[in-house]
Amino acid sequence: MKQSEIKELSTADLQDKLGALKKNYSDLKMAHAITPLENPLQLRTLRRAVARIATELTKRELQ
Repeated sequence: MKQSEIKELSTADLQDKLGALKKNYSDLKMAHAITPLENPLQLRTLRRAVARIATELTKRELQ
């Protein structure tokens, strides 16, 4: 997800999306530990998406 897409979502949507992405990331990480993924860069993109959403949520809390 791009930052511009994240800014358009509501706080509730962001929290739902964050939970889903964290679960997806942990599932992929476990799968990669057992059998290497075909595209290990998926882990990086998911981790960065989680960080972007968490940053936006923190930013909204501080305002």
